[in-house]
Amino acid sequence: MAPQIRIPATYLRGGTSKGVFFRLQDLPEACQVPGAARDKLFMRVIGSPDPYAAHIDGMGGATSSTSKCVILSKSSVPDHDVDYLYGQVSIDKPFVDWSGNCGNLSTAAGAFAIHAGLVDPARIPQNGTCVVRIWQANIQKTIIAHVPVTNGQVQETGDFELDGVTFPAAEIVLEFMDPSDDGDEGGSMFPTGNLVDDLEVPGVGTFKATMITAGIPTVFVNAADIGYTGTELREQINTDPAALKRFEAIRVAGALRMGLIKTPEEAATRQHTPKIAFVAPATTYTASSGKTIEAGDVDLLVRALSMGKLHHAMMGTCAVAIGTAAAIPGTLVNLAAGGGAREAVRFGHPSGTLRVGAQAKQVDGQWTVTKAIMSRSARIIMEGWVRVPGDTF
Repeated sequence: MAPQIRIPATYLRGGTSKGVFFRLQDLPEACQVPGAARDKLFMRVIGSPDPYAAHIDGMGGATSSTSKCVILSKSSVPDHDVDYLYGQVSIDKPFVDWSGNCGNLSTAAGAFAIHAGLVDPARIPQNGTCVVRIWQANIQKTIIAHVPVTNGQVQETGDFELDGVTFPAAEIVLEFMDPSDDGDEGGSMFPTGNLVDDLEVPGVGTFKATMITAGIPTVFVNAADIGYTGTELREQINTDPAALKRFEAIRVAGALRMGLIKTPEEAATRQHTPKIAFVAPATTYTASSGKTIEAGDVDLLVRALSMGKLHHAMMGTCAVAIGTAAAIPGTLVNLAAGGGAREAVRFGHPSGTLRVGAQAKQVDGQWTVTKAIMSRSARIIMEGWVRVPGDTF
């Protein structure tokens, strides 16, 4: 039997997610390029595929928020500091989804870039804020992370509180530049060309849907149209196999309409995108922590699914989609928030609330968004080496 090998790695929390971070140069040679070897390594690091859905034999936490791996390297793109590549590892199936970004771990990517020596020391202040220019390699977009620095090191502790994260930390402001998927012809923020469509879901029904590509491709439907209030917590959805099956059917139908897949079968190997979310007008509810979220403290309620399960808080990329859609009058997200023009929205999710801003404008009849902004935090939890059997890849 091959002995275990050890690979330099850092375990970070970013926003409401956790992931195993690697510098590209530290990976085994076969894993420094995309392909089967890299995928096998990441699956073994996380502990997937796991029929027990527990990730006992790996670093994962058996949720979509904690089965993630990240590779950072000095940027290959001018005027950027680092390239950031993100892999969403399936929990129960043998594949890694590279089709999208993780907005939460984008926060950690900025902090890790400094910590790992990938940012030019001349750009790091002794005290203040380091502006880390991140090239998001999965989706070919720019993210700007404003990372606090004290005594030349990333400042991780602080009093910024983020619902869904137990302890306070230092605030990192993220700017997602030009987050819509422009394509070669532009105007594809709404791939169907409409702010709202009638989405026909075979065997389920027809629903009003806003399908948007900003941050990450997302299908929004009204909570009331699918029998919900928008106040649901994770357990209410995730313990209902029939509900999860229905959500997946809606997601597949949306993916087909958005042109992300050509056949329904393709959706099985594209679990990370699109996301499916449901929205409702603001109402008072009890968050998963037991805290009461008052209707007057939020503009609307949003619940989103990731990798087939209701997320415990909100994916950062989906928050970008929420903020962008809220800024555009007439979308289901905008209507749930009360309609009209707005540059920021505060929404209620299962763990509490989150504020996200977006700057959207109409040019030649097409909506464009220049950037979306939100605050998160990040913290190194453990660093050293991760070990995997030598015959992993």
